[in-house]
Amino acid sequence: MTVATKTNDIEALLGADAKTLLEHKCQGIPKETIHVPGPDSIDRLFAVSDRPIPVLRSLAQLHNHGRLAGTGYVSILPVDQGIEHSAAASFAPNPIYFDSENIVKLAIEGGANGVASTLGVLGSVARKYAHKIPFILKFNHSELLSYPNTFDQTMYGSMQQARDMGCVAVGATVYFGSAESRRQIWEVSQAFARAHELGMATILWCYVRNNAFKTPEKDYHVSADLTGQANHLGVTIQADIIKQKLPENNGGYNAVKGLGKTSNLVYEKLTTDNPIDLARYQVANCYMGRAGLINSGGASSGASDLAEAVKTAVINKRAGGMGLISGRKAFQRPMKEGVGILNAIQDVYLDKRVTIA
Repeated sequence: MTVATKTNDIEALLGADAKTLLEHKCQGIPKETIHVPGPDSIDRLFAVSDRPIPVLRSLAQLHNHGRLAGTGYVSILPVDQGIEHSAAASFAPNPIYFDSENIVKLAIEGGANGVASTLGVLGSVARKYAHKIPFILKFNHSELLSYPNTFDQTMYGSMQQARDMGCVAVGATVYFGSAESRRQIWEVSQAFARAHELGMATILWCYVRNNAFKTPEKDYHVSADLTGQANHLGVTIQADIIKQKLPENNGGYNAVKGLGKTSNLVYEKLTTDNPIDLARYQVANCYMGRAGLINSGGASSGASDLAEAVKTAVINKRAGGMGLISGRKAFQRPMKEGVGILNAIQDVYLDKRVTIA
């Protein structure tokens, strides 16, 4: 597998989209108005906040590990799919990852800033690895075994357990827009407050879920306006980092009648159809980047995974995001190739010629 280490490699992987993505300039929300990730991100953005000093130390551990150490950008390996998508659907393509140790090994060998996984995975190898790579406990999940399945999340672990196994951060999902979302918001808000008290940083998977958001024309679960609002709710409950799917369209508020209020300025001035502008709107809803935006890498689709991963990284970086959290593209293939995917993502953030749009 070829790793993208030079701008011309990135251009080749972007193909016909290279000019559109590498030369675009955001006009609606200019780069001068956002807080851009950098080596001083913690001092500039978190030291002025109400975060306890131990949280700043935990954020520093996450920021200063792996190939992106000291840049302000992060590359995180997330593997909670054994619960979220079933172990069979997740690990059958590469059964070595039924063994929890290999998940952590992939993150280390891939030069990631941290590894995010379940209570069981991280707990099973904590004494061997928690001092070698930052641990992030993903503490709530769906489970896809109850029938019919619902858009809900269940608490699988406590903040005390996370601290006791050496985690520097915790992560959670809220399905904004679902019937159960208000309870999830409260549960996660309380858990995040406790995590901060215990000195751990917080990461929120800000996903939107409601059958009404998918129309015959488009799937607005990935619209910039709906995901942007989910981000805004996420930073409201003090997520230090927001995880969000890359936006693919816009106009969810207008398509789903009776959903809520928006402004035409979002569509007429602040955004365009360019994916960087759509992601910039996601950044804007993270207090203009005061909380970092990491986009997810998405499902593995086979031969095009490398190009898709690099494209997502370019969009996120140029929009003002702080990195990628990519799992299935890496672990659903031989470990050496998975390392190559992670390194290719990281190379985009290391390449100073890929600039903020």
